[in-house]
Amino acid sequence: MKTLRKLLYPFVPAYYFITWLRNKLYDAGIKKSKSYNFPVIAVGNLSVGGTGKSPMIEYLIRLLKERCTVATLSRGYKRSTVGFQLVRTSHSAEEIGDEPLQFKLKFRDVLVAVDANRQQGIEMLRTQVHPPDVILLDDAYQHRKVKAGFYILLTTYYQMYVDDIVLPTGNLREPRSGADRANIIVVTKCPPDISIQEREQITQRLQVKSHQRVFFTSIAYGSQLMSAQATLDLENLKDSSFTLITGIANPKPLVDYYMNLGLKFQHISFSDHYNFTATDIDDFKERGLIITTEKDYVRLKKRLSPETLFYQPIEVSFIDQKENFDKIIGEYLINQL
Repeated sequence: MKTLRKLLYPFVPAYYFITWLRNKLYDAGIKKSKSYNFPVIAVGNLSVGGTGKSPMIEYLIRLLKERCTVATLSRGYKRSTVGFQLVRTSHSAEEIGDEPLQFKLKFRDVLVAVDANRQQGIEMLRTQVHPPDVILLDDAYQHRKVKAGFYILLTTYYQMYVDDIVLPTGNLREPRSGADRANIIVVTKCPPDISIQEREQITQRLQVKSHQRVFFTSIAYGSQLMSAQATLDLENLKDSSFTLITGIANPKPLVDYYMNLGLKFQHISFSDHYNFTATDIDDFKERGLIITTEKDYVRLKKRLSPETLFYQPIEVSFIDQKENFDKIIGEYLINQL
């Protein structure tokens, strides 16, 4: 695959120009964006692959849900349904998408919706009996038909957008200049002990604009694995073995974390949003204890025994400046509500 992507390098200038021109047309108002008189926060990235959007959406839900009514709106990647759908806990991941279902199962009192047409999705959410005060747009950074009031751009410590090029050889969905739309840039998946000096160097490399702030986060792994019926302490696994199953863009941080704990496991990696086959499930049933990500868990929980299937909870952990991040979001809400 890497060789093929290198062979496609001659197409990079064409992709760059098309996406650059599209952005310029929106910026100039030639292509129309719709803005709103209530808070709309978009969370996204410039690159394909996992930058930690779901944990950031969950962080924002926790931050906001006690002070206002919150809704999330996602595309619902690879779902079987079409159009606008309010996510219910009875939905399957195949029907509605794994990440939206994950949000709904965790935050049952929050409106969770899917719609590829974000304008339509926002309008439908606002017609609900109890309309949301604020809408969180999941993976909507490139959805220029909607002009969010606030943009949070995520980039991973190990593969920042300043070190990348556009598709098809690189991983960027649009040129690096697209970062200028962000109000906040979050460098995710940092080592917890990243130094102040390195953070300052990264901030300089990102060429942050005057209207932007940069924050650094790491992944906080829960000490207890979760299932539908029980919990399991990670410490109790040091004298046993298990199978780690991941269907996410970048499982390396989780694999490294388990290896550093000295755990004994076999890792089976699938592509992001992978639809597990009957053959896969038959294989998993023969493996005993299985640990997976929360996103994969919502696709596996109805197909494997709750006695053997557990997921690893994760949350966003700010290296520092958490209070400033929360304050900026709070001030945006105050100005909009």
